[in-house]
Amino acid sequence: MISICANCGNHEWDKEVIGNKIKCPKCGYIWEFKKMPLYILTGCSGIGKTTAAQELQKMTEEVIVQEVDQFNNLMHPQTDDDNYYMLEQIYQISRNNNQANKPTIWTSAGNVDKLGKGYGARYFSEIKVLALTADPDVISQHMTEGRHITDEDWINGSINYNEYFRTHNEFNGTKFDTFDITNKSPREVAEHILEWIREK
Repeated sequence: MISICANCGNHEWDKEVIGNKIKCPKCGYIWEFKKMPLYILTGCSGIGKTTAAQELQKMTEEVIVQEVDQFNNLMHPQTDDDNYYMLEQIYQISRNNNQANKPTIWTSAGNVDKLGKGYGARYFSEIKVLALTADPDVISQHMTEGRHITDEDWINGSINYNEYFRTHNEFNGTKFDTFDITNKSPREVAEHILEWIREK
């Protein structure tokens, strides 16, 4: 909504964003908006993103908690173009939420490398990414006992993805913070996420 020009009705993805102001290239009209951070909670399958997000929802109303999986289930993205389009929907929802003075945190296992590269990224003061990590046996236990997954390729893929987050601090140009959840309760993980969000 905020990217539609109230003067001429231009709804194209062509706006110039300067600080907290949007300029329509067609008529020159300028309007203000609330520019806030966008938060992404990532990590491999089985790490506990959804569980931590549910705890975060119970703990605070400071942020709106969303799951990227809702788009995966609706859109079934197959290509990079599909994923970028899905990312733009995330940007659009989040920047509209910001206008109510509430930033959004999304849980997402993939597409970390694409963050900040889409059109909608210009509407945020920053995009902060937190990757949850854990010891490999924790991942295996979460997947086999918690989610009853028996696909060894999936389990090993998740363990390898987790290891990448444990040993790096960026993914194709997207920087991220990490938090090891080994021996941490969902409540403790959510408390750390909230502290991370509150950091200036």
